[in-house]
Amino acid sequence: MEKRQEGKVMGSGRVLLMDDEESILDVMSQMLKRRGFEVVCARDGSEAITAYREAFLADQRFDAVIMDLTIPGGMGGKEAITTLQEIDPTVAAIVSSGYSNDPIMADFRTYGFSGVVPKPYSINDLVIALNQVITAGQ
Repeated sequence: MEKRQEGKVMGSGRVLLMDDEESILDVMSQMLKRRGFEVVCARDGSEAITAYREAFLADQRFDAVIMDLTIPGGMGGKEAITTLQEIDPTVAAIVSSGYSNDPIMADFRTYGFSGVVPKPYSINDLVIALNQVITAGQ
């Protein structure tokens, strides 16, 4: 049963949000914070790996990571997930993409992801996916 507040799906936990679009990072991080999450943003896979490694070594793990599958001109989720799994084999990562026909979106677990949220998504869809992967990892 999802926690709800005034009809909104709520959650909690530390989340690393990776997307190359600044507007998505701004809007989604604010919306996730209002839904009960602590959010750290990264613009590409390299930033996400650095943030994840630093948090992991400081014993301030992320409960979940949301990764854009492809980052034009940079490292996307497809490449970054491998390194995240080397840092933490139990990483709970959600892949997100507007390319719904990408094989990773259809078979996300084979590629190391714990969940999938196709773009465009609603904040409720994202919070539900986060709650699922965080609960599964506990």
